Amino acid sequence: MNNFEGFGLSGVLNKSLSKMDYKTPTPIQVQAIPLALKGHDILGSAQTGTGKTAAFSIPLIESLLRSERGSALVLTPTRELAKQVLGVIHDLLGRDSQIKTAFIIGGESMGKQFSQLRANPRIIVGTPGRINDHLKRGSIKLDDTGFLVLDETDRMLDMGFGVQLDKIIKFLPTKRQTLMFSATLPKGIITLSAKYLNNPQRISVGKSNVVAQNIKQEAMHIEQADKYKELILQLHERHGSIIVFVKTKYNADKMAKKLRQDGFTSEGLHGDLRQNRRDKVMKNFRQQNFRILIATDIASRGLDVPHIEHVINYDLPQVAEDYIHRMGRTARAGAKGSALSFVSPQDGRKWHAIERLLNPEAANDHRERPQGKNKARRKPYRGRPESRQKSSDNHGEKRSCKRSKRPATYQAKQGHQGQNSEQCNTEDHAENRTYEHKKKPSSKFIKDRKPKAKKHKTYNKKFSGFKSDGSAPMKRLSKSKSSHKRAA
Repeated sequence: MNNFEGFGLSGVLNKSLSKMDYKTPTPIQVQAIPLALKGHDILGSAQTGTGKTAAFSIPLIESLLRSERGSALVLTPTRELAKQVLGVIHDLLGRDSQIKTAFIIGGESMGKQFSQLRANPRIIVGTPGRINDHLKRGSIKLDDTGFLVLDETDRMLDMGFGVQLDKIIKFLPTKRQTLMFSATLPKGIITLSAKYLNNPQRISVGKSNVVAQNIKQEAMHIEQADKYKELILQLHERHGSIIVFVKTKYNADKMAKKLRQDGFTSEGLHGDLRQNRRDKVMKNFRQQNFRILIATDIASRGLDVPHIEHVINYDLPQVAEDYIHRMGRTARAGAKGSALSFVSPQDGRKWHAIERLLNPEAANDHRERPQGKNKARRKPYRGRPESRQKSSDNHGEKRSCKRSKRPATYQAKQGHQGQNSEQCNTEDHAENRTYEHKKKPSSKFIKDRKPKAKKHKTYNKKFSGFKSDGSAPMKRLSKSKSSHKRAA
């Protein structure tokens, strides 16, 4: 299909699409929009940056325009993605639309959200946590919600959001249309999605779990201590906007501050920031007021910033699927981009999981099966040592044995130490050392042995006014100014 007019959309949508410069639909839009307009449930997957937001927003708005009743609920895993989806919906509705919307996310003012909900909105976009808060308060009603969208389905159905989603589903009518979209859909997620969908149409555009071909991927094996120095070199070599992914919120702030000290314009983005601060950071980044964004995985999904040219994985993601979502922050809408991943020795398992996700056959062929590990010391198991045999030259007179603190044999009688002492030759030492074994102590020595005196622990704490050996207190030679005032 060459244009959006072939979908038979309303005039309002066609006018909005032309203003947004949407001319040719993408493959995911070509397959998903006609099925959604017919009322089918959809489980769709496509690469990042291929227009999945418009693929569910267009049929959502069209269904509301055709009927004066009913509402729609769109759930996203992050606040930034929810705001981006709402922005696309507002652009499609136009300024003069009578369909009201509500933005329900954490970190926003409850009073503002109450006023939006009292206006009876027909489109609600939000995150599961805050939606559940309003359901408990009774401030939101989903009785007439006949359209449900789960964006980034793989994250929405994981352990954290799955429980919250089940609570929301109880308030929705059983007869509804459900659309699920994501760039990655593991087999386990497809199984979980079955309880929310009714005879869904499976749509898959391109290969799943694949990074876009217009992204140049590089991996650098490097020590953990050398990462920051290499990051500085890479930032000097690369031009344009860069997003650097780290593992923790603390490292995001710490690295952003350190880069500013080294002469770079950078800001941090993570979940502990207040919502107004997060909005300000993203607004400045979109306007290119600073060049480098240091972010955790909250920025890995769905964010559409066209001018991002490079992605650097300073820390590898905890989940292999998040690697694909991180790569999708660059090379949006057919543009070109590059990605660099730092792989430290501690990241071996994570990197192998990423390789196995992207190319299972190659990962299995070029990677040997890891050896088992000793549970106590966590060292590789190297098998049992070869049994040491007696030397045939000495006919068993000399034997090899392990070094031990306790003598191997005891002399039963005195006076034959020199003649009958056995010698222990170890193969681990270059020199053939001879160990003379002592006599077995008699029982009388054990009876007469005195118990060892208990050693008292010594503390090195410095107490003010006392000597270090714990003796009498020392005289103060001088007094502080405050003490003179008190005395006065």
